[in-house]
Amino acid sequence: MRRFERELITEWRRLGLPSDDNTIVVAVSGGADSVSLMLALDELKKAKKVEIRIVAAHFNHRLRGDESDADETFVRELTSERKLELAVGRSALSIKTNVEQKARVERYDFLQQTAANLKATAVLTAHTVDDQAETFLLNLIRGSGLQGLSAISPIRRLTAAEPDVALVRPLLTWARRADTEGYCHELGVRYRSDTMNEDEAFTRVRLRKILIPLLKDFNPKIVERLAETARLLRSELPADQHVSPEPLTTVDLLPLPPAELKPLLRGWLAANRGDLRGIELKHIEAIERLIHSRKSGKTVELPGGDSAFKQGGRLCFGKNLVEKRGADN
Repeated sequence: MRRFERELITEWRRLGLPSDDNTIVVAVSGGADSVSLMLALDELKKAKKVEIRIVAAHFNHRLRGDESDADETFVRELTSERKLELAVGRSALSIKTNVEQKARVERYDFLQQTAANLKATAVLTAHTVDDQAETFLLNLIRGSGLQGLSAISPIRRLTAAEPDVALVRPLLTWARRADTEGYCHELGVRYRSDTMNEDEAFTRVRLRKILIPLLKDFNPKIVERLAETARLLRSELPADQHVSPEPLTTVDLLPLPPAELKPLLRGWLAANRGDLRGIELKHIEAIERLIHSRKSGKTVELPGGDSAFKQGGRLCFGKNLVEKRGADN
């Protein structure tokens, strides 16, 4: 086995992932990270280290015109060459604002539906150590608490709607982008490059191209150190309370001190949204004020078109009512 494959199977076993009789969906954009994950898993299957059904899943956001279509064509050709199954989805939305968040929501909706259709036990994404470090910095700059600074979890449930499907990032703790690119070169397989990853209009791109290189002047291993800090902070998180996504009774929330209420609200939002991406301290504090307000019908708008609102003595979760009315007009 190649080193990349050895590292992957080691992490696969550490995470307790199935080695046989399961269907696994691998999200594949066409970039080096996702292509390397798909190919390494295919190589492990050929070597009989795992005996699972692998289904690649590609979502065409149609954000870059012909480039997006070329990504889809590339993934179709690569999976055909490798005799791998492929599920393809295409965006039906015209995304003009908050592109990153809305595109992500749409992509994960596709992955959730694909997993449900295939009765898959896990969806794999190819987040790396670099992604972990960037997410830590993004959340730090935005003003996140312990949950946000713990950044990306290696494994969690996909969504509240699919509690038995895991969302797994098996490259997160050990693979750098240089590793994924090197593995593709080792196999003689090309990969696609997204021009949006060079667009400094996006905060994450500015972090990657400007801030992290500056931090490397202070510590050449800054990416690894930031990712390690996120891992250490995650170990400090309270045990999962398995908060239900159901509405919360406000009379039960009112007596709770902030130290108990904030983690409860974060867990409740995560149970409803599937993650806490984009959720900042200001959103949690706004919901706290909503809980203590005597008025019903008030709404706290959340990233991704979600909202929290009071109704009939309960704290409820739903889609942003302002956006929904706008869509109906």
